[in-house]
Amino acid sequence: MNAQPLAYLMPEFLHSEEARPIRILSEYLEPLRRFRQHNIQDTVVFFGSARIRSRACAEQHLAQLQHASAADKSEEAAIRRARRSVEWSRYYEDARDLAHRVTTWSTSLKAPRHRFVVCSGGGPGIMEAANRGAREGGGKTIGLNIRLPYEQGANPYITPDLHFEFHYFFMRKFWFAYLAKALVVFPGGFGTLDELFEILTLVQTEKLSKSIEVLLYGTDYWDRVLQLDSLAEWGAIDGEDLFLLQRCDTVDEAFELLTAGLMDRHYVPDTEQEKEAPGIAKTRA
Repeated sequence: MNAQPLAYLMPEFLHSEEARPIRILSEYLEPLRRFRQHNIQDTVVFFGSARIRSRACAEQHLAQLQHASAADKSEEAAIRRARRSVEWSRYYEDARDLAHRVTTWSTSLKAPRHRFVVCSGGGPGIMEAANRGAREGGGKTIGLNIRLPYEQGANPYITPDLHFEFHYFFMRKFWFAYLAKALVVFPGGFGTLDELFEILTLVQTEKLSKSIEVLLYGTDYWDRVLQLDSLAEWGAIDGEDLFLLQRCDTVDEAFELLTAGLMDRHYVPDTEQEKEAPGIAKTRA
């Protein structure tokens, strides 16, 4: 009689509907194992648009279009978009600079574990800028990438052993919230807003046992996109909920707000669980 394979070695079973709980659990346990191996205690998460390019890339693209338009006037709409892309590139460069400064600062802290490690969604745009700046700052940097059929690929600046690929959006979101001590939210679209409001809801409803610094970077953009005062006026949120967010426009301002808040609230662990990183943030059952 032929020996039957062990269930946990059967690809057909592991990819089946019945094994979905095992796959979900794997996206908790495997990252946990690597975070422990790399001695990661907590993170500073950067959110923002995947469509924002570096200044060099944006200017190069604009120059190419302008050259082509000399013979083809149909490129005028594309040139207008390219000029806006050059304007937006300042956010890429600011995110890169801020991540560099946060990493240089955090690696100078005296701590038994890696504190306030820059983390992103692992893709292009602001995510790339954050990982790039952190890498240029000489520290570890995390990318929590989501596996999509035709879209987001991981950027090349993530620390190789801290590049994670997720199938389940909710497990990826779990790891964003679980380790984060601060969020820096640059201009972005639906995905950025989704991540922002996910964290704000968890903080507002006290489903996290910690406070999280939440910075909105770029008031010109966010003041037009988010009219949160109206929510308070209508009674949909409490007035004090508006103070869950801080706004900033420069790297200097963002760096000062981040470091002050992190040192004041998070540098010294409050509980035994916090001392047993990673995962010093916990959700309440």
